[in-house]
Amino acid sequence: MNDTIFIVLSLGIAYLLGSIPFGYILVRTFRGEDIRATGSGNIGATNVARSGAKGLGIATLVLDALKGWLAVYIAQRLALHYGAFPHGYDVAALAGLFAVLGHMFPVWLGFRGGKGVATALGVFLALMPFVTLVAVLVFAGVVVTTRYVSLGSIIGAAVLAILAVCFDGRHRIIVDLCYIAIALLVIWKHSGNIQRLRAGTESKFGQKSAATLP
Repeated sequence: MNDTIFIVLSLGIAYLLGSIPFGYILVRTFRGEDIRATGSGNIGATNVARSGAKGLGIATLVLDALKGWLAVYIAQRLALHYGAFPHGYDVAALAGLFAVLGHMFPVWLGFRGGKGVATALGVFLALMPFVTLVAVLVFAGVVVTTRYVSLGSIIGAAVLAILAVCFDGRHRIIVDLCYIAIALLVIWKHSGNIQRLRAGTESKFGQKSAATLP
């Protein structure tokens, strides 16, 4: 019974945390605008920054990462509370996945959310910090070289999942599947960016999004 309560609480809290649309809330609060009607229509940090609110973009990045980290941390604390520590890491990884799903499909915005990059970053920082820092360096290198944030996010997500699976000493299937699922979800959410990259129409860092909504 305790294990069931632990799992339900961990995953439910993780989803609700992940579904908090910080980009939408910050832009609505401080600028009186709907970020979904600006640029690419995404609620994430990149679109918030491209809307002209760089400070709000940074705040969105930090808060979106924080909710991913917090989802994992709460699951780990609940594992201790309910005496489910042997399975704590498994559920913490699942909680990370649910936080990313919450960001991508938030109940508060009709299940239309962001791409999950910052939230996934927070999740992996909580689960595997060293590997995450390596992936961040790869992301930064791609962005500096190409000026495509989307390409950096896609490659960074793939590298992160590969490194996490390779260097996770637990080698538990459910954990590895969570790593892979998070990366695949992030890449899938960038399908439109991938099409624009192939067509040569993707906006570069420092430019306003070419896909401006009416």
